[in-house]
Amino acid sequence: MRMLTLAMACLLLAATQTGHAEDEFEMGLIGLDTSHVIAFTNIFNDPDHPDHVPGGRVVAAYQGGSDDLPTSYERVEGYTEQLVEDWGVELYDTIEELCEAVDVILLTSVDGRKHLEQAIPVYGAGLPVFIDKPLAASLEDAIRLVDLANEHGVPMYSGSSLRFRESVVEFDALDVGELRGADTTGPCAIDPTHPDLFWYGIHGVETLFTLMGPDCVEVTRVHTEDTDLVVGRWADGGVGTFRGIRNASAPFRGVKYGTDDVASATLGGGYKGQAEAIIEFFRTGESPVSDEEMLAVFAFMEAAEESKRRDGAPVRLDEVLEEARN
Repeated sequence: MRMLTLAMACLLLAATQTGHAEDEFEMGLIGLDTSHVIAFTNIFNDPDHPDHVPGGRVVAAYQGGSDDLPTSYERVEGYTEQLVEDWGVELYDTIEELCEAVDVILLTSVDGRKHLEQAIPVYGAGLPVFIDKPLAASLEDAIRLVDLANEHGVPMYSGSSLRFRESVVEFDALDVGELRGADTTGPCAIDPTHPDLFWYGIHGVETLFTLMGPDCVEVTRVHTEDTDLVVGRWADGGVGTFRGIRNASAPFRGVKYGTDDVASATLGGGYKGQAEAIIEFFRTGESPVSDEEMLAVFAFMEAAEESKRRDGAPVRLDEVLEEARN
């Protein structure tokens, strides 16, 4: 378990004793270039929203943005205007100033390349931080983000909203006997600024890890223009696959293979489960996703990238983790 700094422990204790943790954390956003900032703000700030989650209110933000990423620079001004006009969110010129004005941070920049540099001042301020997907745009940065959070004693976690959808939670709990394997499918758009699966395939990969656990040891990947099929071998002998789909229908779906049954489900839903997990994380300082699993997800995706470079050869996760740490 990540150790809290004394200052952070005192903040959480004071919040609990005053009722603040039960009432409202003042939240700051970093990066206003994703639709997630609107979704989260509406869920947290609007008591009449059908998925309203009490416990926090978005009050301030650092705009951020990436000049070389169209999905960032084409959207950041519109989302910024909406947050200011609809919710009176106050904008700050630096992350350091933002951290002085809020209790907790949602690091929502759509560009995973920005996350390490943006998280460092948050860690320095000792504020708990949720980092939206992808945690990083490289396995090296993902490792550094986890290691620095531990060094500073700052609560941090990152995870796809898919992991917390009610449909996924229910499917994960469905009894099929001893689990022998699982398949997940979903959209897998690719952006040249990120390794292939890091950009959008991460949703389906995280769903696979939710079902199978963190102990994947080896990955093999088949890549075409329209499809990625990534096969993982787990330490217990289980086999899990992620099928990433482009240019075709791409619902989030899952299949579980057990000793007693085979089950499948469409894994729809929204952001309520993620928002609930965020509030609980801020209250307790305990991540709902272990450091081991956060890094295993990125090692899986990096091993898939390496398998593609090697024309589909198997790649071990410990190999890419060792290389990234050196």
